[in-house]
Amino acid sequence: MVSDCDSVEVLYKYQHYTKTPEEAAAISILAGLDLNCGRFLGQYTEGAVKQGLIDESINNAVSNNFATLMRLGFFDGDPRKQPYGNLGPKDVCTPANQELAREAARQGIVSLKNSPASLPLNAKAIKSLAVIGPNANATRVMIGNYEGIPCKYISPLQGLTAFVPTSYAAGCLDVRCPNPVLDDAKKISASGDATVIVVGASLAIEAESLDRVNILLPGQQQLLVTEVANASKGPVILVIMSGGGMDVSFAKDNNKITSILWVGYPGEAGGAAIADVIFGFHNPVSHLKTLFG
Repeated sequence: MVSDCDSVEVLYKYQHYTKTPEEAAAISILAGLDLNCGRFLGQYTEGAVKQGLIDESINNAVSNNFATLMRLGFFDGDPRKQPYGNLGPKDVCTPANQELAREAARQGIVSLKNSPASLPLNAKAIKSLAVIGPNANATRVMIGNYEGIPCKYISPLQGLTAFVPTSYAAGCLDVRCPNPVLDDAKKISASGDATVIVVGASLAIEAESLDRVNILLPGQQQLLVTEVANASKGPVILVIMSGGGMDVSFAKDNNKITSILWVGYPGEAGGAAIADVIFGFHNPVSHLKTLFG
């Protein structure tokens, strides 16, 4: 059993459940903990033993740790000579695995609004698609955190451009969007056969130990969405990229915004998956994990 990195330390330092760090180490191991990913047990377990807070039952944790290492082949010699010792990008970034990333992203997309005859768009009928928003050309944002190394990124703009001609305007420098640049965004929306607006969050404003203070679209994103939608010539698809919930009631009540999709942080192939949904190659039937306004 492995704890989170600071969990044992929290018992002592922040929750004051124990009077000493050695007591925190002892009660954790006695409760069945084998390992914590931080340094706390390494620093204080020996002291706990010397103080008599824990006895030979610590051997259970040692045995479990070494048994796991043995199963993983840590004692089998040169790892380069083992069956899985030479795995690299060529083994991970296979066409099948990249398609799996795309399918996983498709499966996570949720339809929050779809007016009659809105989605899917007919790619053959779209001569120019306006793609707008601070996350419209997102790459790193799509990965979230606690991630591996992506094989390659497909941003929403890249995914949509694979189907139809596009024009692009960010509208905001980033998701904080303190000063939206509206003119270019409104111009391409007014001339496009349809408009896709990709907004939302990023790890800059929501992450572990970084909570948002509300569930509104950050900064002036709502203004950007509303102005672009009102200027649009064709249907407007609003795409929300975020980890947590967002208040999209303003968009649900706006008849110019014909569709709303929530895509989470969809991973390296997220842009391709978004395009698959918008152009009808996948039906978004997933459900939300949290409430949206």
